[in-house]
Amino acid sequence: MQRVTITLDDDLVDEIDAFMAGRGYQNRSEAMRDLVRAGLGELQAAAVGRDCVAAVVYTFDHEKRELARRLASVHHHHHDLSLATTHVHVDAQNCLEVALLKGPIGEVRHFAEHLTAERGVRHGRLVIVPLESASGGDEAPDHPHPHEP
Repeated sequence: MQRVTITLDDDLVDEIDAFMAGRGYQNRSEAMRDLVRAGLGELQAAAVGRDCVAAVVYTFDHEKRELARRLASVHHHHHDLSLATTHVHVDAQNCLEVALLKGPIGEVRHFAEHLTAERGVRHGRLVIVPLESASGGDEAPDHPHPHEP
């Protein structure tokens, strides 16, 4: 591990300290490592050519005219990206769905944008996790392999 010295303004240090207190960090180094990883992860997720796994989470009014049919159609048009979908009845009118996806980041984003842009979808959020191959490269392995416990 290397020691790195940085200079931050007082307001930013106060924000970091509040973040630490809210999450229970023991020291600034732990907090800064996690913040840097999160920031670098967002930059990696912006690399459109990379493969990823992702979750798109959205709520919608199931009584909205033809919405369930339109959402199913979007899923069918992107069937090659879908791993699984979970559907939950939040209340008498609202549903929550979580679609787990795998594929090129650009295509996954496109799919998520189509889902969340449908009229009647109230909230939507996409979480992208870039994939790396076992060799440390940017491509996910395309062959089956055993997983050791």
